[in-house]
Amino acid sequence: MPDAPLAAHRMLVINTTPIIALAVATGSLDILRICYDRVIVPHEVQQEILAGGSQAPAVAAFTTDNWLERLTRPQNVPPFLKNSLDSGEAAVIHTALDLGLGLVCIDEKMGRRVARLHGLAVTGSVGILVKAKQHGFPLNTKEALNRLHRHGIWLGRDVESFLSSAGHELPL
Repeated sequence: MPDAPLAAHRMLVINTTPIIALAVATGSLDILRICYDRVIVPHEVQQEILAGGSQAPAVAAFTTDNWLERLTRPQNVPPFLKNSLDSGEAAVIHTALDLGLGLVCIDEKMGRRVARLHGLAVTGSVGILVKAKQHGFPLNTKEALNRLHRHGIWLGRDVESFLSSAGHELPL
């Protein structure tokens, strides 16, 4: 039987940008199933994803993946989080703390920093892509990054350096 920290990391609370990025990069959200047993989407994150309308990136994948655990009520986010972050990031951090989960998926630097200050482990879109590929998910990193670029999603130089040093082929 796995120890508690390992089991806790098979559960994830995810933010808006990673959902969009993963759906764009891979065409679905199945990649999350490779890595996690339970993926929780706060109400606020759902609202951000659906706000773009049915043609927005990731909406089709998000609405058809019924295995995602969608929270139906808005979170009662403390003022510090509410005033420091956007509503999705604040809800992700609050949800993880409220449920006693140790891992969140946030791409934005400030959200990642605040999550770490609250004692949470953090991953992002690229971390999930790398983890899924290590677990056998059929992923062409170069093509996934090209799809992100075509949708206006760009990685920071530090992330690209990490991918390159890990042996992933990058777009030109």
